[in-house]
Amino acid sequence: MALAKKQEFSPNNSAVTARPFGFKDKLGYLFGDFGNDFFFILVAAFLMVYYTDVYGLNPAFVGTLFLIARLWDAVADVSWGRFIDTRKPGKNGKFRPWIFRMSFPLVITGVLMFVHIPGMSTGFYEAYAFVTYILWGTLYSTVNIPYGSMASVITSDPVERTSLSSFRALGGTLAGLIINVVGPMILFVNNKADANHFLVGAIIFAVLSIACYMACYKLSVERIVMDKTDKPNVNMGQTIKGLVKNKPLIWILVASLTFMICFMLIGTVNVYLFKDYFGNAKALSMVGLIQSIAVFIGMPLVKPLVAKFGKKEIASAGILLSAVVYGALYLLPNLTATQFIGVLSIAMFGYGIFNLVVWAFVTDVIDYHEYLTGLREDGTVYSIYSFSRKVGQAIAGGLGGYAIASVGYNQTLKAQAQSTLDGIHTLGTLVPAIVMVVIFLILVFLYPLNKNKTKQLAIDLAEKRKSK
Repeated sequence: MALAKKQEFSPNNSAVTARPFGFKDKLGYLFGDFGNDFFFILVAAFLMVYYTDVYGLNPAFVGTLFLIARLWDAVADVSWGRFIDTRKPGKNGKFRPWIFRMSFPLVITGVLMFVHIPGMSTGFYEAYAFVTYILWGTLYSTVNIPYGSMASVITSDPVERTSLSSFRALGGTLAGLIINVVGPMILFVNNKADANHFLVGAIIFAVLSIACYMACYKLSVERIVMDKTDKPNVNMGQTIKGLVKNKPLIWILVASLTFMICFMLIGTVNVYLFKDYFGNAKALSMVGLIQSIAVFIGMPLVKPLVAKFGKKEIASAGILLSAVVYGALYLLPNLTATQFIGVLSIAMFGYGIFNLVVWAFVTDVIDYHEYLTGLREDGTVYSIYSFSRKVGQAIAGGLGGYAIASVGYNQTLKAQAQSTLDGIHTLGTLVPAIVMVVIFLILVFLYPLNKNKTKQLAIDLAEKRKSK
């Protein structure tokens, strides 16, 4: 099948002449993940403790809820990505309009997750949690899939795409800075989760989130578009055949799934680690602040490092650094909260570097899919990638709840048993160290697109497009 023609916007094929790629695009893309992560990070870091300590739900039940909901989210991601790839671009592009349309119901549902009606039965709280959380996750797919797919049509330059990846990570980091630093100050009262404070926080973050989505919509431009005379390709068989052959995609899926398991587990366990093991939930604010500072330090370093060494090489080094530091923290169980955070900051820098680079891998595997099949299916390939991350979230969500329950956490106790506290410490240190070593090995030995191969892919693909 012939490769669909890709072209820049011009007076000949659009009513509007696109400005050159520049800072406004980077800023717009930053705002997209800024908006996404107001609720994503809030949910990842604090929803479990809200369900256990406000709704009074068993952590194992919450783990089951997270597992089921996120597996459904993964299916929703792929379905929505495929749906978008069957749509023709409009005057505002193919992906941007969906961000505008679906962001409003998304943030409203996000607020509803944190509504607490006092005096209801456990069964009511369980049902309410199921309905609102699953609905929020489904709507999240309708915004996040077009947002993530959009990077590959904003620019075709590999270095510029790395820059978009870095700005995306910066957007998430800024949201994390607000959620993780300000969040514990709002959400906890006397070291306990407070229902009214959670609702106020959700409303504040909803307003900020919708403002960011609108900024993303206004500032970004889709430049690479399918010729409007061509019909969108719907040959699912050819798509699947290309996906199976796409080794870079397969291994970045595995690495991303594994990273999400690790990252989400850390987010879940950290709340209990500082609230119960260190007896200081407010210290989570310092963790969030240092995590953001680590990314801010790493951000200007990523582009020159990637240009010199390559994405694969830099991401591998960052994740290995984190693995070593988490292993050291496991061997130092008697640190104070402040000392623990000080050492942890090095690990956060390491996986911050990894996270700054990882989104740029996606545009490479989209290009590789086009090289293999002649099909430009940004939404489908990105949704497959997002699917793997959602599966990782599902597994981590389930594991987080089951793990907290397995070490004996009892939400009715004022103080947890020492064996429970020791178990929480192991979950927050040794387990991440092991998982990050696995990610390092995947990147080094199994992911095939190193610096030189990525450059050659861009050259080969450009030549292939010209020949069509």
